[in-house]
Amino acid sequence: MKVKLHGPSQRLRRTSQAFFLLASLYTGWKFVLFVHGSGGGVSRPPGVEAFLPLSGLVGLKYWAITGILNSIHPAATVLLACFLLMGLLLKRGFCSWVCPFGLLSEVLWKLGEKLFGKNFKPPAAVDAVLRSVKYLVLGLFLWDIVFRMDAGALATFIYGPYNRAADIKMLFFFERISAFSLLVILSFVLLSIPIKNFWCRYLCPYGALLGALSLLSPMKIKRNIPTCTDCKLCTMACPSYIRVHQLKTVLSDECNACYRCVAACPVPHTLELKLGRKTVSPTAYFFLILLLFFGFTAAARLAHRWENSITDKEYRYIIEHIDSPEFSHRSAGGKR
Repeated sequence: MKVKLHGPSQRLRRTSQAFFLLASLYTGWKFVLFVHGSGGGVSRPPGVEAFLPLSGLVGLKYWAITGILNSIHPAATVLLACFLLMGLLLKRGFCSWVCPFGLLSEVLWKLGEKLFGKNFKPPAAVDAVLRSVKYLVLGLFLWDIVFRMDAGALATFIYGPYNRAADIKMLFFFERISAFSLLVILSFVLLSIPIKNFWCRYLCPYGALLGALSLLSPMKIKRNIPTCTDCKLCTMACPSYIRVHQLKTVLSDECNACYRCVAACPVPHTLELKLGRKTVSPTAYFFLILLLFFGFTAAARLAHRWENSITDKEYRYIIEHIDSPEFSHRSAGGKR
């Protein structure tokens, strides 16, 4: 059954998703031109570091224990800090309002809904086991980076050749993708058509980290029980399979603040995103997302901590020697 959604929330969310998708595509295109030297002197866009979350996590810990924001991939650290703060304050809004992969996942499950008339959810026990996988993957990263690496190991990794070449390696991974890697990606895409948010729900460690932080968020979806008609439309609209109609307050780590349940509710003020006793409107939420993003990036630019310190000459050397052992994973140093 297709649920009718009311109000401006989904239009605002699509606007936000479109903005960040276009920004990502523009950044990626500029980076391709920079790497291949065909852009007429196009400079490297620092925003490409948004796709280096591991470098950002290492940099964030190094920043926390030394007070130094590294100069190799500073934008990765700044953007990760921004997105983590979003998770802490705005629940998993990053996943449903910002992330291009979240948008792709949503497009795919909606396609599946049209093709099959519905989406398919694994049995509850299987679903619970699969949802734990992303936390297991996250735990491995956190154990290695947060708990095992000291300042010396972090610095060795950050300033080592492997991390310096991380953005180039990321681009070449997709440009020179192996048959196996392509098959794995296509498998995730195909599974995301019948199963809602397959990658995001079961495998994404970024989503797991934001989900854990979102449990501490002061914002919560709340249901006004006296005015609720128990129509269950909120539960049917929820892409995360949360049984909203049975809850007074939604505490799930899977809630991504997409406002679909709120928009599905036919009774005004029965279901709302709340900050304490204050209702957070979709418009206010949208502007909070933009305020955090532009606030962090503007502060980094003003502090001269947005551009990295790798020169064009060094980048040209990295590009020419990217396949050499010098830039292999073994060169990362420390416990990496």
